[in-house]
This record gives sequence, structure tokens and C-alpha cells, in this order.
Amino acid sequence: MIDIKTVINSDASLMEAALEKYLSMTDDKYPVLFEAMRYGVLDGGKRVRPFLAIEFCRMAGGCDEAVIPFAVAIECIHSYSLVHDDLPCMDNDDLRRGKPTNHKKFGEANALLCGDALLTFAFEAAASNDKVSAKQIVDAIKLLSDMSGANGMIGGQQIDLLSEGRSIDMDTLKYLHSKKTGCLIRCAAALGCIAAGDKCTPELYEAADKYASGIGLCFQIIDDILDVTGDEEVFGKPIGSDAEQNKTTFMSFMSVEDAYKEAQRLTNEAKDAISGFEGNEILCEFADYLLNRNK
Repeated sequence: MIDIKTVINSDASLMEAALEKYLSMTDDKYPVLFEAMRYGVLDGGKRVRPFLAIEFCRMAGGCDEAVIPFAVAIECIHSYSLVHDDLPCMDNDDLRRGKPTNHKKFGEANALLCGDALLTFAFEAAASNDKVSAKQIVDAIKLLSDMSGANGMIGGQQIDLLSEGRSIDMDTLKYLHSKKTGCLIRCAAALGCIAAGDKCTPELYEAADKYASGIGLCFQIIDDILDVTGDEEVFGKPIGSDAEQNKTTFMSFMSVEDAYKEAQRLTNEAKDAISGFEGNEILCEFADYLLNRNK
């Protein structure tokens, strides 16, 4: 029996050390920027995306050293998106991961620069990977750009903004979250496969994408459930913020019970996608862990 929490904590420790190393730079002329960058990334978060990158690389037969720079890159992109998402012009949130949001601690202008710096640093981290080929680096950077930009996460953010204050249907909501949340989760799984190089078969690459698509939507459904039923101290951010901002969520269409059933269905689909591959146990357990999380 796999103790998934032990694996998660082990991978998180690996990532924390890597992020500390990569984000150790500073400049005494403007130290606040680097402090804000570290504040936005270190000592918090579920590290879902790095976990997926690391575990899919391992599942394909790759080594940790090859995937860590890519995992750092995607966590920096994810973190920058949260810093910007929390700004007054966006969601105007005061808490993130149980701490004051970046703009509450450093001011709006510094938070904006922090996000910009984390986004650009992500590509520096990916390009610095000396354990993979030049083609793998190019593939990783192209994927990161596509999945985090206008065709991916940012596109989802735009749909989210356009949807505020008006009703949208379920198909639009799913499309929104396939972009805003799902793209980076799919990207993480794919980065793990890219880092493994020729050891990753086309079949596993495709299965990884199906798995990530399933848990990505499940992740958002559980987030929506927790925004209604969660404990603010555990959840790490304000409860009920979606309702306050008049956002359409999965709770707009279904009960908590029905939403959880849909999340279960997506989890089962994700596990089925990788069931035929050796070494799938950790990722199957992780899917169940995300389904039953409380934060």
C-alpha cells in the first residue's frame, strides 16, 4: 500500500529545495522584488503541478535531475498567475495559502512586477536544463508558452472576466476551466513526459494528457465545493468569495452531492487512462487524494 501523503511530502521537499536554489538570486539595489518572488513561491501551496511533472517523468523511466528545471518553471508560472489573480483589479483577495496576498504585503505595483518576474524567470529555469537535449528544451518552452498564454491559462482568465456578473452555461464553464485551471495541469504532466525523452512512448504521453484533463476539471469542482463548504483556516483563502463576486461555478448548476459525484466520475476516468501502464499506482492514489482534499 502506497502512503500517498509521504510521497507528496517527499516530492514537495525536493521541489522546495530546488525552488530555494533557483530563487536565491538578489540585488541590493532592489531586494524587495526578489523577496516578493520568494514570498509568492516558497513555503506554501500543494505543488500539484511539480508533483505531476516529477511522477510522470519517473513513470516513464526518466530521472529527477532532468525534470526538476521544468517543474520549477511551471511552479513559477502557476505562482505568478496567483499573484496577479489576487490583485484588486482581478479577484481582489486578501489571503492566499493562509497568508496575506502578495499585494497586501508588498503593494500592488510590487506584486505586479513580482508576477512579471516569475513568469519570465520560468523560461530561464526551463532553458537552463542541462540534463536534456536542446530539442527537449525547445519542446518544453513551446508547451509552457502555449499552455500558459492566450491559448491556455490566460485565455481562461479572459473568459472568467467576461463571465463576471452574467450567467454562463455549463459547457462554457467547463471550457473556461479547461483553460484557466486545466491547461497548466496538462502541461505539467506533459513536461514530465518530455523530460523522460525517448523513454516516454507516444501512448503514455497521450494517456498522461487524458489523466491530467480529468484531474484538472475534478480539481476545479472540488475547489468550488470547498468555496461553499470549506474551513477558511484550512482552505487558506476566504470562503464564499466566488458568490461575493457573482461568479458562475459548478455550484450554480448542481448540489454539493452531485458535484462530488461528477468529480468522482472524472477521477475514475483519469485513473482508467493510465491503468494499463506499469508504475501507475502513485498517480492513481494522487487522483484519489485530490478528490478527497479539504484545502
